[in-house]
Amino acid sequence: MTRHALVAGSTGLIGSHLLRRLLADARFDRISVLVRKPLAQTHPKLTAIVTDFGDLEGLGSALQADDVFCCLGTTRAKAGSKQAFEAVDYELVMRLARAAKAAGSRQFLVVSAMGAHANSLAFYSQVKGRVERDLRTVGFASLHIFRPSLLLGERAESRTLEGLGQRLAPVIGGLLPARYRPIEADTVAAALLQAAVSERPGAHVHEAPFATA
Repeated sequence: MTRHALVAGSTGLIGSHLLRRLLADARFDRISVLVRKPLAQTHPKLTAIVTDFGDLEGLGSALQADDVFCCLGTTRAKAGSKQAFEAVDYELVMRLARAAKAAGSRQFLVVSAMGAHANSLAFYSQVKGRVERDLRTVGFASLHIFRPSLLLGERAESRTLEGLGQRLAPVIGGLLPARYRPIEADTVAAALLQAAVSERPGAHVHEAPFATA
């Protein structure tokens, strides 16, 4: 049995690793990606859906997939304001989830963050916590929430705190409990893929160390 995967955020750090893994995985015969501009990459299994993300609901059946992977996310610094950050990390994620559910998708996998809690005093963690809470109300047969710590890997964009953490990772990583240790973005991608094919019903929260096989 082959599968159709839909990926939002396929050009980001985790999403790019996930896309590579999906294209190489024989269990998936179709991979659709939501992108703001056409991709230079081509592959027989790959379909790029170009959108400004303003009317996800209008994409209709194009959002129907066996597995919907949401790797969307930004930082407050890049977004420019709390409102702009929330527009991506909460509103856009929720709109994607609702549109995908309406199109008939049954499984949703999302990258959140360590420390996510709807009542957190930290704005970033609070937004992540609220989206986790509200995704549970959408009605997917299967929901997988991933909470990675500091990500390791090469980004196309620069994130100051993340870059500092990557430089310190070899020094402090071994001193931290497993859930707090820096983690390779590709490891998170592998865990997302493994969770998708496990087809476990219900809502599941994954914290490091992630199961990848």
